[in-house]
Amino acid sequence: MRITLTILLASLLVPNTGKTAALTGDRPNILFIIADDQSPFDLKVYNPKSALQTPNIDRLAAQGMVIDGAYHMGSWVGGVCTASRHMIMSGRTVWHIPDKPGRTMNPHVNNPILVPPGLAKFTLPAVFNRAGYDTMRTCKNGNSYADANKLFQVRRDGTRRGASDERGSAWHADQVLDYLNERESAKDTDPFLIYFGFSHPHDVRDGKPELLAKYGAVNHDDKTTLPPANPKQPALPVNYLPKHPFDHGHTTVRDEVGVKGVWERRDERTIRNEIGRQFACSENIDIQIGRVLKKLEAMGELDNTYIFYTADHGMAIGRHGLQGKQNMYDHTWRIPFIAKGPGIQAGLRAKGNIYLFDVLGSICDLAGIPAPATSEGISFKPVLLGKKETVRDALYGVYCGGGRPGTRCVKQGDWKLTKYQVEKTGVRHTQLFNLKENPHEFIKEHHDPKVVALTGIKPTQNQLNLADNPKYAVKLKEMEALLLTEMRRLDDPYRLWNQPGDGLETPKIKERTSKKKPRKPKNNR
Repeated sequence: MRITLTILLASLLVPNTGKTAALTGDRPNILFIIADDQSPFDLKVYNPKSALQTPNIDRLAAQGMVIDGAYHMGSWVGGVCTASRHMIMSGRTVWHIPDKPGRTMNPHVNNPILVPPGLAKFTLPAVFNRAGYDTMRTCKNGNSYADANKLFQVRRDGTRRGASDERGSAWHADQVLDYLNERESAKDTDPFLIYFGFSHPHDVRDGKPELLAKYGAVNHDDKTTLPPANPKQPALPVNYLPKHPFDHGHTTVRDEVGVKGVWERRDERTIRNEIGRQFACSENIDIQIGRVLKKLEAMGELDNTYIFYTADHGMAIGRHGLQGKQNMYDHTWRIPFIAKGPGIQAGLRAKGNIYLFDVLGSICDLAGIPAPATSEGISFKPVLLGKKETVRDALYGVYCGGGRPGTRCVKQGDWKLTKYQVEKTGVRHTQLFNLKENPHEFIKEHHDPKVVALTGIKPTQNQLNLADNPKYAVKLKEMEALLLTEMRRLDDPYRLWNQPGDGLETPKIKERTSKKKPRKPKNNR
């Protein structure tokens, strides 16, 4: 009996008896499902108060495992998807991956020691092609690892963010269903790896009319007016702010000023409407996942299937006064991660402390395939099987797609340090949070009575940035030292104002790419 491995990525990976499978020939199938721009706190499994309805994802969580500590490592470019998806495909850390051809936003991109030439030959599709898997992909176009994407044997990519089935998430599900039907007709019994990606809920968040109505939202496109208020709209996020209190490094990026329906606005009506749109698109994703799972069940595969769900990164949409993904607050740094399958005990949660770049090595481990030597990830198969709670102790994050050096963060236990430095504007800011006491990363602006009146949330006295509190000076120093250690270990090419320079040269970047029109994949339809 063949074990099917289904990976749903929206940011996941699941465990299996990979070694035994390899020896017996019973290799698992892999379905990897990933959403584009989704905070874990949109989902009830991470935020029970969320209004978003996702019965299929909820069922996966109830029948499998939820990873509470899943993260993307960050990005050196405003299109955070680009770095995130390079890490997923290659299994490499953020400073050890390529950029788009003709652009150098990662200063190490031309260093063959840190970014190996020919890396695409050791990415997810290439590894599984060589292992005898049938590989298939559907996802959005662009902001991804083009050289790896074209190695899938069947590739049916297209950006679909419209309100109709043909122009929305149903199109991606149709590609997977067509592929499964073709396999069924051909009686194809080879193991498969399917990378099942969605273009939503990334903006433009044009939801289906019936789902928009459910969440009281409209596809607002008039910049001169506010969207209508509607009591059905989701509530403001608990850590909503009308404005971020300082330059976080990329205040002019498109996500912060150019998203259709929001633009630069952070008022209650705009944010609630946009969250309603986000939820309409996200529920539609859940519906499409249900269609694919139903097909697997009809094929007799579901009970033998490992299922994973994740996203490429989180999203703000009003949290902390931000709109996009260019920050390191937990709502954006963390990702959803759910796994279900044989050997995974139902209803469990684990801390995990996993990154998206751990996915490649973990899938290989589950399938009984040696991970490529270029992979830097840690297999979290032991976490999925309940044998370990975490795979690492400390977590590092970076965003420097705008002002540099940008934002750095490090987390260990309950404590998180975030530092901001923007040379052009002179910003130097430090945040220290105890996430056990202050899980929403409240800062002093959240204590403003006007904000409390809007959110209905009154933070406690100690739910603040603790960096300037003398009581926590020792913890601050400890976390500062840990951040420097992680920056050195991971070849971060920058140093912050209160760190030693380490003799590093000034990093050189090249922001513009050539305007060559990308070639469409042959199987794009």
